Amino acid sequence: MRNSTRTARRAVTVAAVVALGAGLLGGCAEDSDEGGSGSGGGTKDGQGKTVIQIGTFGVFGYKQAGLYDAYMKLHPDVVIKEDVTERVDTYYPELLTHLAANSGLQDIQAIEVGNINEIATTQADKFEDLSKAPGVDKSKWLDWKWAQASTKDGRTVALGTDIGPMGMCYRKDLFQKAGLPTDRGAVGKLWAGDWQKYVDTGKDYKAKGPKGTTFTDSAAGLFAAVNNGYAERFYDSDGNLIHKDSPAVKTAWDLAMQAAEGGLTGRLKQFDKAWDQAYANGTFATVSCPPWMLGYIKEKAGKGGEDKWDVAAAPKPANWGGSFIGVPKSAKNKAEAIKLAAWLTAPEQQATLFDKQASFPSTPSAYDMPVVSGAKNPYFGDAPTGRLFAEAAKGIPTLVIGPKDQQIGTAFGDVGILQVEQQGKSPEQGWKAALKEIDNAVDG
Repeated sequence: MRNSTRTARRAVTVAAVVALGAGLLGGCAEDSDEGGSGSGGGTKDGQGKTVIQIGTFGVFGYKQAGLYDAYMKLHPDVVIKEDVTERVDTYYPELLTHLAANSGLQDIQAIEVGNINEIATTQADKFEDLSKAPGVDKSKWLDWKWAQASTKDGRTVALGTDIGPMGMCYRKDLFQKAGLPTDRGAVGKLWAGDWQKYVDTGKDYKAKGPKGTTFTDSAAGLFAAVNNGYAERFYDSDGNLIHKDSPAVKTAWDLAMQAAEGGLTGRLKQFDKAWDQAYANGTFATVSCPPWMLGYIKEKAGKGGEDKWDVAAAPKPANWGGSFIGVPKSAKNKAEAIKLAAWLTAPEQQATLFDKQASFPSTPSAYDMPVVSGAKNPYFGDAPTGRLFAEAAKGIPTLVIGPKDQQIGTAFGDVGILQVEQQGKSPEQGWKAALKEIDNAVDG
């Protein structure tokens, strides 16, 4: 969703969940001063109000956007409490542990897109079917978003919150010095429809761009951006692992290797401190960016990057990030939790979340609302972000998500590609290292 670390730094060894004790949850909580301590056991506060507990990871944005306050104003007999775990690779194993024990669950639990398939295929019996919940209309959601949280027999274990339609953020000042166009429309045409054109633009940049800078931040970022534009990546539609022979993975890997071996990347690991520092120093010219990334760039590049960054269309539509919220069957305040989950994910609230927190709606009817359709980002040269990302969202294929998507993506990016970029390994050695890591993950 809106917090980059939530989706990008993924633990390969999620299987370690079985070793986690039930007492882990609650250590990173906020706002849990009353009504329960992460156990889901609190139903009433001191004034007799119903306390609804929500478990989230990273900055989900509901609180920051004022949605909890708005709901409590509409329902004065309800108090909402949010327990936040900073990282999804801590949060998710804890969630699985509590699901296995059928205890310690919140009334509403957030689920990251990389984990939704595993929840829908192996934990569906632990969640309420929200497909027919009051206030929920399937037609409001993007078809592929709805499908990701649904079981084969038509049950829906969670409701989509946001998605991550990708654009391409670029530095106008560096493009100008490299003799490349700076207008966002012209920049998008440089690579429209073909990621190879993007890499070829990088070769032009390397020849003429400022010394000490690179065309893009990382080969792993390029790999993910290309790969996420295909419907079938690591799994086919029947749920079979295809990562070794997948056209998506092969195309993404080959382009990433071109960029790495061609000196087009900064050899950075995304979301590490060195990556953050590179934003501040302006040492790379492009990065794939879903809406939530704009806030990250603004924070890391600071005042010095203002009006130097802009946003153009990516070569092909793709998705990076997004989340869901579900209601466990063991929730103490199940009926109230279902009402709140439906309200938080309605188009009007998703539009508000975009307006306040840059989390892009998964409900297309929100795209015509003025706060979305008219949205511009002054830091990025008044880029029409609402229109840009809405166009990207419409072209995203129905992504097939498998139970080990996170682990496989991390193995390719943080193991295989990093060994090529940072350790001087050959592409063949990097590929073998990634496959070995994946074998361990899927067999674990």
